[in-house]
Amino acid sequence: MVINTNTSADRAARLLSDSSAMQAKSLARLSSGSKIVSPEDDAAGLAVSTRFDAQINRINAASSNLGNAVSFAQTQDGFLQKVGTALDRMSELATLAQDVTKTDTDRGLYNTEYQKLGVYVNDLATKDFNGVSLFSTQTLGVTTDSDANTVALTALTFTNTGTAYQTATSDAVSTQAAAASALTDLKAAINALATDRANVGANISVLSSYTSQLGVLGDNLSGANSRIKDVDVAAESTQFARYNILVQSGTAMLAQANQAPNSALKLLQQ
Repeated sequence: MVINTNTSADRAARLLSDSSAMQAKSLARLSSGSKIVSPEDDAAGLAVSTRFDAQINRINAASSNLGNAVSFAQTQDGFLQKVGTALDRMSELATLAQDVTKTDTDRGLYNTEYQKLGVYVNDLATKDFNGVSLFSTQTLGVTTDSDANTVALTALTFTNTGTAYQTATSDAVSTQAAAASALTDLKAAINALATDRANVGANISVLSSYTSQLGVLGDNLSGANSRIKDVDVAAESTQFARYNILVQSGTAMLAQANQAPNSALKLLQQ
């Protein structure tokens, strides 16, 4: 029996310290919701989770870009619908102007409306979306994934001089012959409009497909990331209860071990 070295108390203190550390770590996991509260908990898992977090954030950014591109294309189509309405009315005026019972004076009245509609169509061609021209020869590349790969949107170029739109809007219906020529040009412009709206529809369709793809990928990566770093509350609660009991029992046993040298003191008192 010794007094200077209480091996039982030292061992009990060490075990109590270990249990307390595990209890504190379990409490940190439960309070944070993450089972990786420190790099040493799972070094490789932390590295993978960090990469997943960054990729998921990039996917969210790409999804935002795709959403804005869809809005851009929908705005294009909205203006093209108005162009279509104007061209329909212009073709109606061109047909009315070919009425043999009308005089050139009457056709002049038709021509006034025709010219104003032409100005309206040309004005729509200058519109932009957040400073980006809606109708130009420039092909826009939209990011489609976390690696910043892009898909090119089909450009709509009805602002260019010499296009069917420009030809039709520069015509007049002030005479019967001019009205006949304008009607021919308007048919070509309406055909061009049909093609442009089809291209817009194709752009929206492919952008929606990429958006859906990113949504599925983001869900799968989030699930994989969750399995790596998110704590299982039920299992961790069980572990916390275990460590809590060990701390309480360790504290009690340390108190008992610290009382052992009192036996030696009693021998000295005999």
